[in-house]
Amino acid sequence: MITVEINDAQIAQAFRQLEAALTDMTQPMRDIGEALVISTKDRMREGNSPDGSPFAPRSATTLRAYEKRKAKHGPKPLWLTGTMREQIAYSAATDQVEITSSAIQSAVMHFGAAQGAFGAWMGKDRLGRTHFHHIPWGNIPARPFLGISEQDRTNIIEIVAEWLESAAKSP
Repeated sequence: MITVEINDAQIAQAFRQLEAALTDMTQPMRDIGEALVISTKDRMREGNSPDGSPFAPRSATTLRAYEKRKAKHGPKPLWLTGTMREQIAYSAATDQVEITSSAIQSAVMHFGAAQGAFGAWMGKDRLGRTHFHHIPWGNIPARPFLGISEQDRTNIIEIVAEWLESAAKSP
């Protein structure tokens, strides 16, 4: 067996940087998180899921409800006010990144929900008659907006490669 010992300050520093790079990936995770937030918001504007499929269109009932309330909405589903899209955020740690939405409706929009899945409430109409209203009032199809697309996969690999290359070049 041959043993080689190198007592060189620069090489020793390079190994310390490599060790740090392999144990604390917080900065690359932040870079990945930022990229995923941007791509998620872009896909929501385009009306596409991470797998590239378009979101289920708004139903005629939903469009009539918007019209009745005089609610303005964007051209694609999940684009009523833009609030949900703007609440997409990330949280990075040494070994992971998490993409989330804090919008109250985000889980229902992502996974969908059947009419009445969350119960009902009692209300009165214009004539004072009591009615029960389902929550949600109609079936909501799943429109997955969180996830990783093929382009995201490529971007993540590029971010990690660039970061490792940068770490290797540091003095």
